[in-house]
Amino acid sequence: MRLKDKVCVITGGGSGIGRATALLFAQEGARLVVADKRNAQAVAAECATKGAQAMAVEADVAVAADVRRMIEAAVERFRRLDILVNNAGYGITGSVVETDEEAWDALMAVNVRGVFLCSKYAIPAMERSGGGTIVNTASVVAAVGIGNRAAYCASKGAVAALTRAMAIDHVGAGIRCNAIAPGTIDTPYFNDILKASADPAATRKALAARQLLGRLGTPEEIAAGILFLASDESRFATGTILTLDGGMTAL
Repeated sequence: MRLKDKVCVITGGGSGIGRATALLFAQEGARLVVADKRNAQAVAAECATKGAQAMAVEADVAVAADVRRMIEAAVERFRRLDILVNNAGYGITGSVVETDEEAWDALMAVNVRGVFLCSKYAIPAMERSGGGTIVNTASVVAAVGIGNRAAYCASKGAVAALTRAMAIDHVGAGIRCNAIAPGTIDTPYFNDILKASADPAATRKALAARQLLGRLGTPEEIAAGILFLASDESRFATGTILTLDGGMTAL
């Protein structure tokens, strides 16, 4: 087991990539804190069926008090903290002209401030535990621009940059910081977005076609990359942005 007895906090753990990561970590022997505003309890229960010790925390990563409570709950239950997966996030459509200020601020509060807050309060707990690993969910759009997603692109670029900065700042404490950069992944959130499009089938086909493998990724494929970055298999990696995009950046 690659994560035997490691204590892991996963934000955005209630669905999609976060849920897949929690279930995979459970199989690998981790002790889990599944954090989300929705469905955290259900995913923690799924993890328990795999033999894992798991607890759920309802938390908004944009709210400092929620984040502090989440980290404190993890340490109180498991007495240490080894791994943080900053996965909570979402996207909105629009150019900079079309994006209203409130929508921009709300997205940045989750996608960027959330990574900042969770890391800020997790790192001292990791230091007391003798070190740890942070994995942030960035995106392929941190490296290549896409149209009609200005706020989302900006937020994920910030996550990639923050990952590198944290890697430099905290290497002396034995903390590695890396990020995963997924392409377009077939998640429940993605499918909700598709339903709002004029032609969901055509939109799905077009998004799959922009990835060299000609299909969407699965949450489980991204979870496997997160496991690699969280485990000792990646012990020589810090400040790394691991791209899993079906070849999108190769085109």
